[in-house]
Amino acid sequence: MSDTSKFVIEFCDIIDSYGGRDKVMKALCYSAKLVAGYHAKKNPELAKRYAIASSKISGARATLRLIDDIPMIQYALEYGLGENEPDKIMAILGVTANIVDLLYYPIEKICWLSEHKIVDVKHADSWDNLNSIFWVLSVYLNLMRTMRNFSLNQEKLNRSHKLCDPNSIDTKSLAKHRLELMSIVRISLDFVHAVSTLPKGYLWGGKLTTFQVGAIGTISAGLGIYQIFAKRRLNK
Repeated sequence: MSDTSKFVIEFCDIIDSYGGRDKVMKALCYSAKLVAGYHAKKNPELAKRYAIASSKISGARATLRLIDDIPMIQYALEYGLGENEPDKIMAILGVTANIVDLLYYPIEKICWLSEHKIVDVKHADSWDNLNSIFWVLSVYLNLMRTMRNFSLNQEKLNRSHKLCDPNSIDTKSLAKHRLELMSIVRISLDFVHAVSTLPKGYLWGGKLTTFQVGAIGTISAGLGIYQIFAKRRLNK
């Protein structure tokens, strides 16, 4: 079997899962936004077409997230108070992140119902702002957890390096550690994007151009897709 055939089979396996398909849709969404931003002044008609495509794909992703709170509730119940975490900081961050996410999903549903005029929601703009705030909090806590986990793993690797021959350190552990560093970069990009959706006057809320948002989202999605492929190969 050729490398191309293997890649196609692996790619099909990835988009067959919800997480993999969402990453691909995210890449399509923000690459379209990137093109729209690039052609905003040069070719407004073309920019409009790509902006519509980006908006439609974004809407499809939002619709698919409507039932995300069900697995989120199950995950939160299984996670409990973070008894299996390596330290108390990770447990506190984990529990806080779960609480924020459990509140975030219903708020996003209210915004979705309001956007599609299914329910008449009063103060819709306030709900949108609240949605952005919880998105920022969710991404920030996820970033803090990832950075903490990376730091703990780095300490383990440093101790192993001192106690034994560096060449004897498990290559798979090193590869996973590098992927964790990539997660920090990816989530940091998501954080920059999330903050940009806040109302003007809050940090850099409303200050990023369409092109900048498209670039950030495209890079983040690309890193996410690469990580899926890399993790699959590590687990073989």
